[in-house]
Amino acid sequence: MPTISIFYGIIIQMFFNDYAPPHFHVKYAEFKAIIDIHQLKLIKGELPRRALELVLDWAELHQAELLENWHLCQSDTLPKKINPLK
Repeated sequence: MPTISIFYGIIIQMFFNDYAPPHFHVKYAEFKAIIDIHQLKLIKGELPRRALELVLDWAELHQAELLENWHLCQSDTLPKKINPLK
């Protein structure tokens, strides 16, 4: 599972040929979550409130890049790195 960004201890990853809807995976400490790219909302798992807010802020800034990476992963192509939240 390629890692596309890391910031504040939050790891953002995507699977190759993953199921719809377009989404990405988040790991933070012992927490795991899945975020819908189109709706920018948590669809599975859990994160602490502040970590979730950071992830959603980052995803809003990089939504187009996340969708591009989703399509790359669907065609078994390595996704591009996305700048971390600063």
